[in-house]
Amino acid sequence: MEMGSSPRSIEDIFKDFSGRRSGILRALTYDVDDFYGICDPEKENLCLYGHPNESWEVTLPAEEVPPELPEPALGINFARDGMNRKDWLSLVAVHSDCWLLSVAFYLGARLNRNERKRLFSMINDLPTVFEVVAERKPAKDKPSAAESGSKAKGSTKRSSDGQVKSVQKPAEESYEEEEDEHGDTQCGSCGGNYNADEFWIGCDICERWYHGKCVKITPAKAEGIKQYKCPSCMKRDIQSG
Repeated sequence: MEMGSSPRSIEDIFKDFSGRRSGILRALTYDVDDFYGICDPEKENLCLYGHPNESWEVTLPAEEVPPELPEPALGINFARDGMNRKDWLSLVAVHSDCWLLSVAFYLGARLNRNERKRLFSMINDLPTVFEVVAERKPAKDKPSAAESGSKAKGSTKRSSDGQVKSVQKPAEESYEEEEDEHGDTQCGSCGGNYNADEFWIGCDICERWYHGKCVKITPAKAEGIKQYKCPSCMKRDIQSG
């Protein structure tokens, strides 16, 4: 079976992986009630698919033999009512991690040894779906706008009047406070954990947090935003409109 006329680059494969991973993470976290309801044990064998556009889908497996891409775990719905909900979600997460890796390395079949090593290193820098689902906890406190962590350990927060103000603290004190306060926060796009050395921005609608680089928002651009709306909320507005 042909895998395409031209080899994919490492960046293309990683982008595909990240999009599919984000879709699965959404199904198992933010959209978990919808996902749980769809996985009715009375239905036929169902699979959870993550798509490159960061969406997810629960549906029957592909009919093509062999399929165009490796297939995710079959029949995830059958075990739903026979397990603790959290354990079942963790099981689906583990199988999803396996599927994501299989798709990535299927697409990278023509990569050489060093390229495969680099691809795995990029993938391995992200927490697994299982790690996010099994250890995910709500953030203790989320400001209503943009926040950044600099190497000087200062923080940037928008005040109630929409102005951005810089708050400087001693490096060690600020770092410890930020790590404690936001240590459980994960990027709504890539699932990466909070790091005070990176710029983050919070959605004022759904209150999810994102790496600035993941949603293409810089600290300078954030200063001019009175109310930030993440890509997912913007998409829902367009669909509902």
